[in-house]
Amino acid sequence: MISVKMYRRGVDVLVAACDSDIIGKTFRSKDLKIHVSEGFYKGDSGDEDMLVNRLQMATIANLVGKVTLEIAVRHGFVDPGCVLTIGGIPHAQMTRMI
Repeated sequence: MISVKMYRRGVDVLVAACDSDIIGKTFRSKDLKIHVSEGFYKGDSGDEDMLVNRLQMATIANLVGKVTLEIAVRHGFVDPGCVLTIGGIPHAQMTRMI
């Protein structure tokens, strides 16, 4: 499952999405650290269709997790060359100019 939370501020729509099983965990690499906080990422539980639908509305997205990033890359929201791996977990951010 994927957890997706949406934030709206003016014309911007931020989507925070992650694999549900990594919520609350922290991942580290040599110079990088990411904490997948419950407060920021925990939202609606869903599947690929829900994530794609929400990403279509997004102007900004913060994405973490293997399943989440596989979907985002497969549907063209994220270039695979722009995915960072932090402690074995993929992470990417997306922005879209409107």
